[in-house]
Amino acid sequence: MLQNITHYGCHFIIPLIVALVWYKPIWKKALIIMLAGILIDLDHILANPIFDPNRCSIDFHPLHSSFAITFYLFLLIPKKTRLVALGLGIHIIADIVDCYFM
Repeated sequence: MLQNITHYGCHFIIPLIVALVWYKPIWKKALIIMLAGILIDLDHILANPIFDPNRCSIDFHPLHSSFAITFYLFLLIPKKTRLVALGLGIHIIADIVDCYFM
């Protein structure tokens, strides 16, 4: 139960806080862009089984690989891709936190 609260809290609450604190004039747009980071979970359809509650996503799925995470970090540099990068980074942090419960 605590694992689910922590995991999904990171996925939804942290982007909301970031949007309200640092992107207040455009917080709704910023929130939607950051929440779109959840789309990297589409790489789960490549796994068998698609969902395994005892599997850590980090370095298992292609969009959760160290290479992909490095790319997401570089997306923080240009201002135009920063919100996307924040959404992806927050997603990765949520998945890392999730891995600690295993």
